[in-house]
Amino acid sequence: MFTTYQEALNWIHGRLKFGVKPGLKRMEWLLEKMDFPEKNIPIIHVAGTNGKGSTISYMLHMLTEAGYDVGTFTSPYIETFNERISVNGKPISDQEMLQLANDVKPFVDQAEETDLGGPTEFEIITTMMFLYFGKYHQPDFLLLETGLGGRLDSTNIVTPILSIITNVGYDHMNILGSTISEIAAEKAGIIKQGIPVLTGAENEEVLAVLTKTAEEKQAPLLKIGQDFQILSSAHHEKGELFTMKTAHKKYDHLSIMMKGQHQIKNAALAIAAVDYLNHQEKTSLNAEQISKGIGKAFWMGRFEQIYNNPKVIIDGAHNKEGIESLINTVKRHYPNQKIHILYSALKDKEYAEMINRLTSIATSICFTTFDFPRAASSEELFSVCDFNEKSNSASWSQAIEKMLDVYKNKEDLILITGSLYFISSIREYMKKK
Repeated sequence: MFTTYQEALNWIHGRLKFGVKPGLKRMEWLLEKMDFPEKNIPIIHVAGTNGKGSTISYMLHMLTEAGYDVGTFTSPYIETFNERISVNGKPISDQEMLQLANDVKPFVDQAEETDLGGPTEFEIITTMMFLYFGKYHQPDFLLLETGLGGRLDSTNIVTPILSIITNVGYDHMNILGSTISEIAAEKAGIIKQGIPVLTGAENEEVLAVLTKTAEEKQAPLLKIGQDFQILSSAHHEKGELFTMKTAHKKYDHLSIMMKGQHQIKNAALAIAAVDYLNHQEKTSLNAEQISKGIGKAFWMGRFEQIYNNPKVIIDGAHNKEGIESLINTVKRHYPNQKIHILYSALKDKEYAEMINRLTSIATSICFTTFDFPRAASSEELFSVCDFNEKSNSASWSQAIEKMLDVYKNKEDLILITGSLYFISSIREYMKKK
């Protein structure tokens, strides 16, 4: 038995040594022992390379605006570990997390004695989440984000009421495959027999894979640009404006706080999902609730301004698609400003290509590292960059302090980007300031 929250957390994090073990056998075993709590929850399952968290945030805010009780399961966390399991946008308490860890630990110990071996950190937190929403706090809906891929992801143990695949790009290729079609097939693994699926993917190879899988599973597939469309869009100082339509309704003059053309697509996907649930009479949201909900949606660490003088924006762009969206958003909202970038990445990412793309908008770029086992050193990042105005610092806090000092009272923009784990550390530090 754990007596404190910190003990429970240390135990969960200690499971990291088991690494990533794709497959559902351990999850099936654990949930059977707990009498299948996941079967008590109406679930919307969300996979994709980028945009999962934002899409979930849009749906969460629309549904809560209409008075629904909504659970979310997301990763990684930005501020507190508990935010991975949240109710109506609020992380569960330390006491609830402690209770769940104590509930789950005996079964984890039993699993270790079997041929299945020890469950990973992600499998344990996923089991705790299913137990929480299936037994202790049954929501009207659970918005469930995959951890990695889809087909063999620990969350793919469920039969949802709706599946969403945001988009498919090149990430986690060491696990998911080296071609876009292979990665798409892994994401398509969340498509279930007869369960409708919506996608924001636009790549033709990806759509071919999703269409084939949906047809095999007899699952209705709704695609952006075909079954629901963005009719017009524009940006303003505080975000984006757009109009869209689905097969059932037109939604005019929608406004979102999250910046970037990609966020318009994420919002449209979320609205199309709610519109579909409305049409199936699983939800009952009116146009005002939808409009107000998406207008309030926000996602930490995604093109988020965290400081004013000088202006500092953080963005967890940790793969090629994320970097492209970031570059497009900077060009869209800050076309004439000098951009000073602070960058750090994990060593298992294809960072050379991402750095090369970032220099296209940079006035200067500084490379740093952070306290994480898989973090690349500042020298490793510095050495692959061909940009003249480059520097490196082993201390990210010193690098930030220097940038804040140099660019104070200037119109220049400081952009801090790279690994979400890095962004989490930065955000915590800057909040204290």
